[in-house]
Amino acid sequence: MGVGKTHVAQALGHLACRRGYSVLFQKTSRVLAELAGGRADGSYEMRLRRLARTQLLILDDFGLRGFTAPQGDDFYELICERHRHGSLILTSNRSPKDWYELFPNPVVAEGILDRLVNSAFHVPMEGKSYRPYKRPGQGVPLAKGGEKS
Repeated sequence: MGVGKTHVAQALGHLACRRGYSVLFQKTSRVLAELAGGRADGSYEMRLRRLARTQLLILDDFGLRGFTAPQGDDFYELICERHRHGSLILTSNRSPKDWYELFPNPVVAEGILDRLVNSAFHVPMEGKSYRPYKRPGQGVPLAKGGEKS
């Protein structure tokens, strides 16, 4: 909730690019829409392969909304294709224990989350949101000692 998850994910992606890795940063909803479009126009396999081949895939705002059954199935296929073949960064406002309820099919949820949760590093980020300070007329937060950060 505005504590810098996306910023940190983008910084890691930038570092990976500088070290020669292929990186793709997308909102989770956009990736699912892309896969749904592939089902509609017959390019699903090509789109899935492209996402699976990327060495670092960064999915922002995972679990912002619940998934439909087709989205859950597409996400399952993506995670299965990538499992142990590339790195994945997810940013989410939800705790991993709350991810199960996002999927309408509990079997699909278990298949996805078993791969995601059990082989991941979890980096909880807590703190006050920085977003209110970006609003017009709001001051910059002060660092310790009263200096502007």
